[in-house]
Amino acid sequence: MSTVSAPVKQRTPIRPARVLLHVFLAGTALAWLAPLLWAIFSALRPYSETSERGYVSWPHTLNFDNFKNAFTQSDMTHYFMNTLIIAVPAVLLTLFLSSMVAFYVSRFDFRLNLALLLVFTAGNLLPQQVIITPLYRLYLLTNLPGITASGKLYDSALGLVLIHVAFQSGFCAFVLANYMRSLPHELTEAALVDGASVWRLYWQITLPLCKPAMAALATLLSIWIYNDFFWALVLISTGENMPITSALNNLSGQYFTDPNLVAAGALLTAIPTLIVYFALQRQFVSGLTLGSNKG
Repeated sequence: MSTVSAPVKQRTPIRPARVLLHVFLAGTALAWLAPLLWAIFSALRPYSETSERGYVSWPHTLNFDNFKNAFTQSDMTHYFMNTLIIAVPAVLLTLFLSSMVAFYVSRFDFRLNLALLLVFTAGNLLPQQVIITPLYRLYLLTNLPGITASGKLYDSALGLVLIHVAFQSGFCAFVLANYMRSLPHELTEAALVDGASVWRLYWQITLPLCKPAMAALATLLSIWIYNDFFWALVLISTGENMPITSALNNLSGQYFTDPNLVAAGALLTAIPTLIVYFALQRQFVSGLTLGSNKG
């Protein structure tokens, strides 16, 4: 009676290049996470302990007092609402306008098709710092009675919404135009034969097919606009009108600043962006991988 021996599995040799790759990736991940971990470590320690023992020392007390003090002292609820008043309309308006531009340049053939898309995209190549002075003067001179409390774009939420829409629409139009070009033209042609209007082609046929790309862009826009510090600092002068990122300055005193308190406030500020990302994580990943399986 013959027996069949089981095949012996050969162990694949460990390649030095693969080991180096894993070491490099682990080191890069640690380098990116080190500031965040250090901020969490500092926010959990009282200032009295770190001022006496230094930050590079074994902690004796870890608590959430800095988070409580940062939330109450900076009046974060009020500034969170200011940020929502700016971010939500800016994201919706940017996606709406950029999708209309993308639909026009991707579905209609005309001589200046590519040039029009390049004009929108070229705005992203201009450094924002270059237009500080002319934009500042424009916002001071623009009168909008009945629209803003002061009647001017300067020191108003509407001014920040418009500047975010202007700077983000080019990138969104470029991404959506490339995505809309990948959609089959037979859908719109069949709808045109059935007598559908251009608005119906855009709103009821093309736009629903762009939900993955729109969700990915909405996630990016929410994070970018929420984390903006530059334009709020330039175009907002009243402390009560500032968004949450600029309002973190309230935790810094004129003669004394508690770094642990500032670290706790910064971590609290980052929570909404994490919520947005995890809520739209599936759509965000699918939007980034669109077209990866197309040959």
